[in-house]
Amino acid sequence: MKKNLVEIWGDLVDLKDLILAIAICSVTTMGSFFLAPATDTTKQLFFGLGGAVTGFIISAFLIKPKRTVIEENDN
Repeated sequence: MKKNLVEIWGDLVDLKDLILAIAICSVTTMGSFFLAPATDTTKQLFFGLGGAVTGFIISAFLIKPKRTVIEENDN
């Protein structure tokens, strides 16, 4: 099975997982932004930031790392 990998900031990521994470963060950020009162731009900012953090947390739990790390001791 060949994976579609994209290099971002010197690291390889699965394209499917990247798109999923972007979609989750976009939905939670914009959803939270629109929950804030339309007349209060400060609350809109903080609701949007809270939605972005929520999206990050959801993405972190849903998308598992695929990297294998092997540690060797120099004894």
